[in-house]
Amino acid sequence: MTAIKHALQRDIFTPNDERLLGIVNVCKAGKKKKNCFLCATVTTERPVQVKVVKVKKSDKGDFYKRQQTWELRDLTIVDAKDASKENPEFDLHFEKVYKWLASSTAEKNSFISCIWKLNQRYLRKKLEFVNVSSQLLEELPKAEESVPSGESQSVAGGDEDALEEYQELSTREEQDIESMMEMCEYAVSNAEAFAEKLFKELQVLDGANIQSIMASEKQVNILMQLLDEALAEVDTIEGKLSSYEEMLQSVKDQMDQISQSNRLIQISNTNNGKLLDDIQFLVNYMDLSKGHIRALQEGDLTSPRGIEACISASEALLQCMNVALHPGHEQLAAVNQQQKLFSDLRDTFARRLTNHLNNVFVHQGHDQSSTLSQNSAELTLPKHSPLHRDLLRYAKLMEWLKNTQREKYEGLSRTYVDYMNRLYEREIKDFFEVAKIKMAGTSKEAKGKFATLPRKESALKQETESLHGSSGKLTGSTSSLNKLTVQGSNSRRSQSSSLLDMGNMSASDLDVADRTKFDKIFEQVLSELEPLCLAEQDFISKYFKLQQHQTVLPPLAQPETEEADGSIQSKIPPQAEHRHSLSSEKDMVRLMMNKIFQSIEPELNSLIALGDKIDSFHSLYMLVKMSHHVWTAENVDPASFLSTTLGNVLVTVKRNFDKCISGQIKQMEEVKISKKSKVGILPFVTRFEEFAELAETIFRNAERRGDLDKAYVKLIRAVFMNVEKVASESQKTPRDVVMMENFHHIFSTLSRLKISCLDAERREAKHKYTDHLQSYVINSLGQPLEKLNHFFEGVEARVAQGVREEEVSYQLAFNKQELRKVIKEYPGKEVKRGLDNLYKKVDKHLCEEESLLQVVWHSMQDEFIRQYKHFEGLIGRCYPGSGITMEFTIQDILEYFSSIAQSH
Repeated sequence: MTAIKHALQRDIFTPNDERLLGIVNVCKAGKKKKNCFLCATVTTERPVQVKVVKVKKSDKGDFYKRQQTWELRDLTIVDAKDASKENPEFDLHFEKVYKWLASSTAEKNSFISCIWKLNQRYLRKKLEFVNVSSQLLEELPKAEESVPSGESQSVAGGDEDALEEYQELSTREEQDIESMMEMCEYAVSNAEAFAEKLFKELQVLDGANIQSIMASEKQVNILMQLLDEALAEVDTIEGKLSSYEEMLQSVKDQMDQISQSNRLIQISNTNNGKLLDDIQFLVNYMDLSKGHIRALQEGDLTSPRGIEACISASEALLQCMNVALHPGHEQLAAVNQQQKLFSDLRDTFARRLTNHLNNVFVHQGHDQSSTLSQNSAELTLPKHSPLHRDLLRYAKLMEWLKNTQREKYEGLSRTYVDYMNRLYEREIKDFFEVAKIKMAGTSKEAKGKFATLPRKESALKQETESLHGSSGKLTGSTSSLNKLTVQGSNSRRSQSSSLLDMGNMSASDLDVADRTKFDKIFEQVLSELEPLCLAEQDFISKYFKLQQHQTVLPPLAQPETEEADGSIQSKIPPQAEHRHSLSSEKDMVRLMMNKIFQSIEPELNSLIALGDKIDSFHSLYMLVKMSHHVWTAENVDPASFLSTTLGNVLVTVKRNFDKCISGQIKQMEEVKISKKSKVGILPFVTRFEEFAELAETIFRNAERRGDLDKAYVKLIRAVFMNVEKVASESQKTPRDVVMMENFHHIFSTLSRLKISCLDAERREAKHKYTDHLQSYVINSLGQPLEKLNHFFEGVEARVAQGVREEEVSYQLAFNKQELRKVIKEYPGKEVKRGLDNLYKKVDKHLCEEESLLQVVWHSMQDEFIRQYKHFEGLIGRCYPGSGITMEFTIQDILEYFSSIAQSH
């Protein structure tokens, strides 16, 4: 075992700066026997680390290798299995239990003893040794415990040989031994003689030491005497120190009493300061002046000075009620008394304020109603700025009421909305009645106007009145639309003036005047409604303090339901109203506006229906006007009441506009032409021109140009289709003439108006006009030189069959004599007479309003000359050298066409 220990020290532990102190040959209990060694080691460097290392011999058997290492501080239990009997088994408890079987009980006990000594020397941890004999667990001598752990002392006093059987010599020791051996010549050759010599020298040194000790006995006695005297002096000093300590102890007790008294005094002063602070806090923040109390109980709510006093008093009362009390204040009787006083004052003032504002709403509503008759004759809405100005004096009091008495605040809100709803309903109804009267004109003009409609005036009036109640639910949220700029108003006025410029229209003066009148009335209606809604919305936001974004329960959070007769009712129980919580105060403003102005949308729809009945083209004016107002409102707040309401009405206007376009298309499809007269320009082509001119004037700089472009495409496709349909059905006028004239008119209209979305249709119209002009000219020119045309058609047929052009004259039917016979039938006078008849026929086919006669006649001239040149060419190629020519020249042709045109 010693050799193995030396080998392990040399090969494994010395390179790692470790010393091997204990070793045991073990194998795992209960398994196949595979021997290994458990080694107890310490490091040579500080701080010292104690480890248990498992070393195993390699498979080849020529060297050892470290297999596993545990720190000794991680060891918790050493179990020797049996303390009374010899048992080689033992357990080591690290992170788990390792069971070992030693080669002998002696090696096991030696290793456990080494583990115990290392723990006592280096770790001193509570390591539990179970079933271990007490003889193995010996205490280390105190002298050894005091030795530093880094020095090379033995692990236990008498067991140094057991733990350190081998220790290498230091370098100095080696040098001393070498110098001693050099001084003795036989140190190597005769080791026993050298050892004997060294023993004798050691005896001499021991004797000298003993003599030196005996010689110093006198000095030792003197030293002992001095030590006794010093001890006596120490006892004297200790006595004096004890007396001093007793005196200091009495002083200490007195100082402790003084310190305790000072601490109590400091605590008392601190408590008094806190009590004074609390009293000052309550006096400062929970005291209401007599002037404020008097203002709350008896303050005048009609005069400006009284209102200001009530506002100051209410704000002071709110601050006193909202003060944050410290813990325990609510248990004070004075605090409870003040809180009760504040609650009574709050209730009293809230009741006075509510009654006063209710009376103000009622009186102001009656005052406004008395002024309605003054504005009944003019197309203007009464201004409510005086009412708003008077009520805004109470805005701060309304905010106080909102924060303190929510129920009264909501009751006032409902009262205001109810009164204003009735007031605005009367005003708006009278306003729209005036608008309808002005739209229809005076009573006589109204009768004449309504007489031209499909139904009687009474039926129309009944229908328009039925539209009063049929309206969808108003939705959307409002915001402060009074941010509309002056530039927006100027742009509307400039656009309105542009819409009234109807000088380029081809309609009658009466239609122009009526449409201009309607445009002015409709613009006036929208211009009056817009500032009315904006002013009321701004007032509601300021008066009811609804600018902040908070989740509140609005007083009018009641869904509106539409009854069968069209009337809107709100019949929601209070508990359902409380469940219907809104997300922001903007929603509250929107709902209040919806309730107040619930008659605007049905009245606008009724007015629009009336305008559409008077003239379907009014939908163009209304679409442009309404689109502009909606666009302006949406730029400020797309979810506002005004933009939402106008947007809903805009849907109706757009529907009427689409109906107008559909009516135009239906009229095209139902058009009938006379079988006895020539067709000319079709009525729906003329109506399309009038529509396009009117629309381009109205939609100049309009926001909804896209709607008009879509309508243009629908109309022009319908025009094209129905022109071709009528041309195919025409019996009096040739199809080419109908197509040519109408598509020329369409092309001229589109070119003049420069409608960009119809560029493709304009090119198509030009193409159709050109094609049918050429077709008509060719078909008409076949008649004046009919026999000559047939002759040369036969010549071309022979050439096409393979006959050479020079050999055509040898054909019996196409010889030179036949050619001369045909040419003689068409002398110049005959040709001129035939062209004159052709001119008269063309003149009968064409209509006067399109003025295409000279265009067609010039095209016929060009086509006649082209045929003449073609005939001359055939004669030159097929009858060369014959000297046969036509009996008239190109110059004669030009003179014929010119003289015929001038004669007519």
